Amino acid sequence: MSLKDLIAGWAQPGRITWIGVRPGRREGMEALSEVWIGDDGLQGDRSRAGKRAVTLVQREHLAAIGSFLGREAVLPEVLRRNLVVEGINLSALKARRVQIGGAVLEFTTICAPCPRMEEAFGPGGYSAVRGHGGWCAQVLQPGQVMLGDAVQPVD
Repeated sequence: MSLKDLIAGWAQPGRITWIGVRPGRREGMEALSEVWIGDDGLQGDRSRAGKRAVTLVQREHLAAIGSFLGREAVLPEVLRRNLVVEGINLSALKARRVQIGGAVLEFTTICAPCPRMEEAFGPGGYSAVRGHGGWCAQVLQPGQVMLGDAVQPVD
């Protein structure tokens, strides 16, 4: 089996476990059970079109961030990502077409922590999120996304 084949493989689909939008700058996150993802991101979110229209993080990384802070898993609304996914390695999906519910996204770049992580988590918050903050994605095909929807590559 070639390296290209190994990189293209995945064990199982992931699934959406949390959906959230940021209605305005510095406003709290609003948790949803479903949302329309348009070309410019999640409906009701203050996202921007392009390579950072949607932000995603792995549920498994919420526990890692909490561990680095000496506490339980952090809550997704504090991390301020739009979608929380479990069961599939998001890093392995970089630059691939990914079906999430009725939408198709392409993961473009890591979602680096912002200075607000110090405010949210206290000293060391920024460093705790580094490497675990998730991914930014652009929208290739708009669609409806609901809790429990599968997350899997389509290319």
